[in-house]
Amino acid sequence: MILPPDFYRRDALEVAIDLLGQTIEAGEVRLRITEVEAYRSNGDSANHCFRGPTPRNAPMWGAPGHAYIYLCYGIHSLLNLVTGEEGVGEAVLIRAAEPLAGEERIRERRGGAQGKERTTGPGRVAAALGIDHRMSGIPCFIEGGPLVLREGRRPTTILAGPRIGIDYAAPADREAPYRFADADSPYVMKKRAMSPLIAR
Repeated sequence: MILPPDFYRRDALEVAIDLLGQTIEAGEVRLRITEVEAYRSNGDSANHCFRGPTPRNAPMWGAPGHAYIYLCYGIHSLLNLVTGEEGVGEAVLIRAAEPLAGEERIRERRGGAQGKERTTGPGRVAAALGIDHRMSGIPCFIEGGPLVLREGRRPTTILAGPRIGIDYAAPADREAPYRFADADSPYVMKKRAMSPLIAR
């Protein structure tokens, strides 16, 4: 079943946890989400919307269930899913995923990378899916669309820990346990910095 807009119409923290195990489809490529980060609207200084609307972060202020894809360091496109109510400005970053289909196409797009190196890291996820920042703002709940999220296999145990690469944020936000991962998946970055959160 496709995840409907209401799935995303909640706090980014809740949506982030529930995105683990769900699948992303882009043409023949299908990935299972294994690691995410939440960027909340409650004064989170790591959030791109912290200082208000800009042309780049405009999709984050839009309706839930759409993609916010931005260019990092002018090189890597990073995929986020917009959460909360329209006008709130929050999203969940997809940090890592496990390939389920389209292996050959993923290898082509990732320069022949093997194993977890193919899709562990947010830039690698977007590259494997064949999406970039020019697609920012597309809906992720339309059958046949360029990016579709569906129900998948939920993790047994979830890990939580601090987010990665947000040195610009306030100390409390750098330390907040807003990164979540599937404890049993090898497709996770820096597991040692995480601890079990939920057993299901």
